[in-house]
Amino acid sequence: MNTFNSPKELIMDWTVATYLAYLLVAVPLTVWVAHTLSSNGRVFLEDVFTGSEALAHAVNRLLVVGFYLLNLGFVSLYLRSGTDVSDLRGLLEQLSVKIGVVTLVLGVVHFLNIWVFSAMRRRQRMDSFRSAPVAPQGYVAPFAPQTPYPAPGR
Repeated sequence: MNTFNSPKELIMDWTVATYLAYLLVAVPLTVWVAHTLSSNGRVFLEDVFTGSEALAHAVNRLLVVGFYLLNLGFVSLYLRSGTDVSDLRGLLEQLSVKIGVVTLVLGVVHFLNIWVFSAMRRRQRMDSFRSAPVAPQGYVAPFAPQTPYPAPGR
């Protein structure tokens, strides 16, 4: 049987349980979101980087690494809470706030990425409208006035 010597030990156990529950939810959530964005975003990036599948793949991998660094760093910094957790209700309340904030941050980072790549895609499409649809076929001399045709029979 587990006995506690003081109420402080009980509070510390609930606080530690909150930390563990937070990490057990936030880290897999971050990994799942990164994997989903990477696999589904590949097609979008290939469209943005038309003609360069290798560049699209490299950018996709770099985005995943940056996503992990940013979000796991945030999850780690946001682990600490300002108050002690004394019961299951407190654990659930703290966990809901923390996971809610992490989810919102994941969503904001996702929409920022989509906005940047949509702007790149839009600019690329506008540039494609500015170029001639067909390459020039040859050189055309500037207009020069010509002498009238000679009269017939001369």
